[in-house]
Amino acid sequence: MFDVSAIILDIFGPYGWAGLLFCVFLVFLVDSLIFPTLPELFTVIAFMYDPSLTWGVAILAVILLGEFIGMTSLYLVVEHIRVPKRVHVIATRYVNFLIMGDERLLLLNRVAPMIPFCGAFVSIIDTWTYRRALSFLISGAALKYGLILLMSGFFFQFFSGPAAQMITLAFVGVVIVLSFLYSYIRQRRMKDGGPCA
Repeated sequence: MFDVSAIILDIFGPYGWAGLLFCVFLVFLVDSLIFPTLPELFTVIAFMYDPSLTWGVAILAVILLGEFIGMTSLYLVVEHIRVPKRVHVIATRYVNFLIMGDERLLLLNRVAPMIPFCGAFVSIIDTWTYRRALSFLISGAALKYGLILLMSGFFFQFFSGPAAQMITLAFVGVVIVLSFLYSYIRQRRMKDGGPCA
């Protein structure tokens, strides 16, 4: 069976907690800058290294740092390049077409991924502000990944090692599937003619 956790632990495990935190940081940085990386999965895999409250808090802090640097870096890059007017128009129409047109979309984005490269959107959409967008981005990340880590801790407290790992990975799998399903349903509703509720 293909064991992702074993592969990650083989690569970063020899460096202990520092290697795993660096791995989590990279995953969230790449996720916010370039392409989706299933950060939920990497979060729980790192948590399995030491399912304790202290370790969970350390992971959450690194997650928030990765989100902050990723969004801010992309925002600054787009702020300093000339974005064609057509891109502004398309991005604004897309955002206004969604259920809400302001920075709160970044909070909803945690449940249904609809806004990729959010740092670029923050720069392009004229009515959005960096500070407000960052507050929604960070609060959404803290809420989502804090909940995932709390649930993982609960599973490890009440189940044995292998069973806790299987239940935790299954829980994250359900979270990922439901997120993509909800995102798909929202996109279908948009294509069928209007903002989705």
